[in-house]
Amino acid sequence: MAQLTAGGTKGVPMRAIVQDKYGGAGVLHLEDIDIPTVGSGEVLLSVQAASLFAGDWHYMAGMPLAFRPASGLTKPKIRVRGRDVAGRVEAVGPDVSTFHLGDAVYGICNGAFAEFATATVKKLAPKPANLTFEAAATVPITGTTALQAVRDHGKVQAGQSVLVIGAAGGVGSFAVQIAKAFGAIVTGVCNTTQIDAVRSIGADAVIDYTREDFAESGGRYDVILDTGGNRKLSALRRALAPRGTLVIVGGEGGKGRFLGGFTRGTVRAPLLSLFTSQKMKGFVAKENARDLVALKDFIEAGKVTPLIDRTFSLGDVPEGMRYLLEGRGRKGKIVITI
Repeated sequence: MAQLTAGGTKGVPMRAIVQDKYGGAGVLHLEDIDIPTVGSGEVLLSVQAASLFAGDWHYMAGMPLAFRPASGLTKPKIRVRGRDVAGRVEAVGPDVSTFHLGDAVYGICNGAFAEFATATVKKLAPKPANLTFEAAATVPITGTTALQAVRDHGKVQAGQSVLVIGAAGGVGSFAVQIAKAFGAIVTGVCNTTQIDAVRSIGADAVIDYTREDFAESGGRYDVILDTGGNRKLSALRRALAPRGTLVIVGGEGGKGRFLGGFTRGTVRAPLLSLFTSQKMKGFVAKENARDLVALKDFIEAGKVTPLIDRTFSLGDVPEGMRYLLEGRGRKGKIVITI
């Protein structure tokens, strides 16, 4: 890893995974670039670990096209990929009093697939004391998304029945545990190879979708969290209680070039909710330190434990991205070690 000098970071090189055009995993490459300069309200982190999530693919590919105004119309505005991060504070910028040199932190930034990264303190929290940096790096975006899906949009209450589709995935595995922490009775949907993993994180029941169609089983759930992205709304409604709530997480599984699968949660589900007692909606997670602290509390209390599927080194991020796209059969998150 690059070493900081007494004069600061200017001109000091580090290794990072960068891209200069949109495309597949082949556009990602390891390059020596300057360590970023810390700004007001930011800290500089020595990155110990990062993790992959679906959004990394969207930013890499520039798809769906609705991402482009934010990410760059013809090429990425931000060259260094990676957003989930865990590391140590190496420098603090102006107006920062919440973190100090040497603090172990985790959170969300731009450019996590690198030896150093800057992050705003508004998206950082102390690392959970009982997690390694590798495990902590799996939590920020998918954990925050799961927490908001369960607490804010599903409004899950003790005793309710909750169905989590994609229960072995990144968001799904956190959602199962968070819903349990809220006192719900949780059923996880996954494939045959993932059953033991979903049981290990506390699901009360597990449905193997390769052998059973939950929409046709006759069961009705107060809240359905769909992280899978490929179920028709009509099928999901059959498994939803008459006054139940469907929360659609993300937009995977769709093929539209402009919005991809996001139209299901942003357009179709809200429109349909106008004509039925069932509530259906998607959402965009809000990245904030408050929810990172809430997740830290759950983790340190033993109520949430990250699932790690596989680990890749920094130079193998392109291979990790290809593995992410394979999709089926994964159990938890993909970690990048620095």
